Amino acid sequence: MHPDDPSAQKLTDARPSTPSDDAASTERTIGRHRAPEPSRRALLGSTPVRVALATGVTCCLSLVAVATARGNDDTPRTVEPLAEAVADRAAIADERASRSLDRDAAPARILPSPTAKPTPTPTAVRKAPKKPVKPRRPRPVAGLDQAQMDNAKIIVDVGLEMKMPRRALVVALSTAMQESNLYNLASDVLPESAEYPNQGSGSDHDSVGLFQQRPSSGWGTVAQLMRPSYAARAFYTALNEIPGWQDMSVTAAAQAVQISAYPDAYAQHEDRATTVAAALTA
Repeated sequence: MHPDDPSAQKLTDARPSTPSDDAASTERTIGRHRAPEPSRRALLGSTPVRVALATGVTCCLSLVAVATARGNDDTPRTVEPLAEAVADRAAIADERASRSLDRDAAPARILPSPTAKPTPTPTAVRKAPKKPVKPRRPRPVAGLDQAQMDNAKIIVDVGLEMKMPRRALVVALSTAMQESNLYNLASDVLPESAEYPNQGSGSDHDSVGLFQQRPSSGWGTVAQLMRPSYAARAFYTALNEIPGWQDMSVTAAAQAVQISAYPDAYAQHEDRATTVAAALTA
């Protein structure tokens, strides 16, 4: 049979349809001039689609971050009232426990280690006030007792304070040894003199003190002359008023000051006075 035979064409059209025919018929129903529908894998593989998907994912992540940040910002607003409520409850409980507003914080407890011994708390030690140190008393020399040596030290100290030379110290000590035997004497003629510290009494007119100076002769008051330091200063002052006393003998210098009825009596004490002066100025 010839392929162009109309009857052959009819037989060919009468054959059962195949899947390819169905696809072709589907294509016809869609339209002959429309392109076939691309597959999903082809769509996802295209560059524009990937860009669009990446942009969408980025936007979603940004929205999630903004929502999270807002949630974090809102968190203190939710927690803050709760903290204030807890603080209010603590204040109420504290007020019930004590009405005092001035309370010290409780000290933290420190538990000692099993092996270490607790350190004792040091206690404040109050130092006792220092007692005034008494001046050291000079050791007696030249046969003097302690009272005589103490009086001799006063005579020497006053002379040194007045810048008197060593010879003036010897003259003063020799005079006091002759006049009072280096004791601070009151006078039986002047009852007032017994009211002051003394180491005995004499009866030579109104003479008092270490140098037996007389208030009636202008040496000073009874109270002044009964002080050994004042009596020694008065003696040195009178000695300085005698011209050339440094060149005189001890007896002559002493007599020029004292105007005694026994002018030669002072010489016997010069050696002892020299020993005492040396001991007190060493």
